[in-house]
Amino acid sequence: MTTIIIEDEKPAARLLQRKLEKLDIKVGVMLHSVEESIEWFSKNEHPDLIFLDIQLSDGLSFEIFEKVDIKSAVIFTTAYDEYALKAFKLNSIDYLLKPIDEDDLAVAISKFKMRLPKQENSLQLDFEQIKKMFQNPFDKNFKTRFTVKIGQHLKVISTEEIECFFSENKGTYIHTFDNRNYLIEYTLEALEQEIDSKEFFRISRKFIIPLRAIKEIVVYSNSRLKVILPTYKEDEVIVSREKVQEFKNWIG
Repeated sequence: MTTIIIEDEKPAARLLQRKLEKLDIKVGVMLHSVEESIEWFSKNEHPDLIFLDIQLSDGLSFEIFEKVDIKSAVIFTTAYDEYALKAFKLNSIDYLLKPIDEDDLAVAISKFKMRLPKQENSLQLDFEQIKKMFQNPFDKNFKTRFTVKIGQHLKVISTEEIECFFSENKGTYIHTFDNRNYLIEYTLEALEQEIDSKEFFRISRKFIIPLRAIKEIVVYSNSRLKVILPTYKEDEVIVSREKVQEFKNWIG
């Protein structure tokens, strides 16, 4: 059985590899980005099984399947919340929530082995169904407001008031156009699934910004871009290098 791991965080990839070795599963290749994966699949024989992270450094891993006809079995490894996980569970072989539990990993491998006889005929359909399940829920009911706690009071903030979302010291904050910060109980990864991608864009590991808040865009070092926002001055708002082209497409 041939197996590969596609994961942008190298320590997480190595940890998964060690756990698989305990189950006598040898990992032949570890890939770390959409671009690298597309190139590898175009030049090599496809494996029997792929352990696939959803959010890679240069985009969603679904982009790999859009460029290359892959019929390998897929087990998702994801940090997404339960709402997204339910969608994947309907059609994928399995999903593994990070940090990956070794017992869950063993169960996922067992499910894969049970499906081997019919794998070749069914997996491509499964991927298309998974992709639709991933996309459709988030295309309809986007969040238009957030409730934050201020002392003993609750405040409702509409998305139109939000200048950016940012992460700092393991917390996630809303920064509003009136130059205030509010702590919220979301990660940036979870927020990406709750807000309208036509209006908001994650420019880096630290920032999600709305189109309406962009005051100016400046060319920055190492092929990156700097975004000037109306009131946020606590840190430089930089579009990471791997996001630059996608960002340009987003702003039109």
